[in-house]
Amino acid sequence: MRKQKVSSAVIRRLPRYYRHLNDLHHAGVERISSNALGNSLGLTASQIRQDLSCFGEFGQQGYGYNVSTLRDEVADILGMNRGHTAVILGVGNLGRALLENFHFERSGVVLAAAFDVAPGVVGREVSHIPVYHVDQLEDYLARQPASIGVLTVPGRAAPTIADRLVRAGVKGIWNFTNIELSLSSPEVVVEDVHFADSLLALSYMISEEP
Repeated sequence: MRKQKVSSAVIRRLPRYYRHLNDLHHAGVERISSNALGNSLGLTASQIRQDLSCFGEFGQQGYGYNVSTLRDEVADILGMNRGHTAVILGVGNLGRALLENFHFERSGVVLAAAFDVAPGVVGREVSHIPVYHVDQLEDYLARQPASIGVLTVPGRAAPTIADRLVRAGVKGIWNFTNIELSLSSPEVVVEDVHFADSLLALSYMISEEP
């Protein structure tokens, strides 16, 4: 249980903890110290302990952390065991790439359906995921609620589709549209993915004068 409001920086580090702990688990490592975990992730032992203390007490002095147990605890903190379901809006190049290549289930999310307007994909399946016409969105979500909407539609359509998702009851939007969304419900969380921003940050870092 959270003991305090958790900063965005801590939340951003949690998936890194999970991935590394999962790798250690599959490699047969049973326990690890905060020093060793920090060294592997480029963080200090103090930072590791401080981050984890936001959610409870983990590990034992002189023993460290049980890898399997801590992995499961972090997974639970991240909501990976809460049965989140997602739908994708837009089955163009990016939407299709996510459908065919991204393993939603590894993040504890079930991808249930996709929506588009193109006759070439509506009514078919892409990687075993059914594609419906976007006009069916509200009816579908009324029957099979989803907690996450993945937006890969053209930018001009993003605000309207996002509002429809909010009204249909989604709790979070994974937004790939490069449009800053202004939602009618402040309770709905938006996670923006800007590929260009990441590339420009990389460009800056390799262009700096030594």
